[in-house]
Amino acid sequence: MKAPALALAALLAVLAIVAPGFYTPSNLRDLLLNNLAPLLASAGMTVVILAGQIDISTGAQFAVCSVAAGELARLGAPAAALFVLVPLVGGALGMANGALVARARIPAIVVTLASMVVLRDGLRWVTRGAWVQDLPASFQWLGLGQQAGQAVLLLVAVAVFALLAAALRYLAAGRAIYATGSNAEAARLAGLDPQQVVFGVFALAGVLTGLGAFLNAVRFTEIPSNAGLGLEMKAIAAAVVGGCSITGGRGSLWGTLLGVLMLGTIGTALTFLHVDAFWEKAIQGAIILAAVVSAAARLPAWRAHAAG
Repeated sequence: MKAPALALAALLAVLAIVAPGFYTPSNLRDLLLNNLAPLLASAGMTVVILAGQIDISTGAQFAVCSVAAGELARLGAPAAALFVLVPLVGGALGMANGALVARARIPAIVVTLASMVVLRDGLRWVTRGAWVQDLPASFQWLGLGQQAGQAVLLLVAVAVFALLAAALRYLAAGRAIYATGSNAEAARLAGLDPQQVVFGVFALAGVLTGLGAFLNAVRFTEIPSNAGLGLEMKAIAAAVVGGCSITGGRGSLWGTLLGVLMLGTIGTALTFLHVDAFWEKAIQGAIILAAVVSAAARLPAWRAHAAG
């Protein structure tokens, strides 16, 4: 966790010297709001990775939940109900993935790749690529106005993230996730049910993605049907950069928070540093590759293979 913290501090220091305009209140506010949804999606991805799995359908789930939020709002569902309904949509999508991975024993990479394609193409067919428009006034900013709405979104995201971090550290369910990711067979012999844990983490990731989609959707007057493009890459990168082992069993949500902050800052920083924004994805890819190689180099099997 020290490496991403140092990298983030170095980036912020460079911006303070070269581009002090980065620190204007409006830019920091937008940066914070833009990363609330990735934070929740990354938290869900972290839980999945801790259990030794992967989910590359996160972005597609985000799109489905975003459109669902808009359509439910147009049907008259109040914002309070959407706080529950939209995460339930995400949870259902996550449960479908979890059932195939845990019960049918299909590799997670295969299940979630197929799920991503089905959800993206299915949503494109249903919406014909059209955005959700004509949203009720009570939907944007939860009907509270921009300032109060922003405060509520921030409080909800921070509270959910903090509660999940505490649960992972202090509750038996959190320890079961770590144990399953470290060694599923040893976890089973210790009396745990690895299949149930795997099913649960996919469902939880879906709920968090759904909540993130809702908190993001209420910021705008229209909802794109292709929302969440590349979100899975950002979520995986944030978790791995934050110190989460891609093989499972090691990492923390606080490390993921640092990963989200660093990756989320890069795009805006490039603009202030007058660098082409198209470099953002390349830089994110390089960061995640460096993090994976660094983590792999610390594994005994890697060192033994390298020595041989």
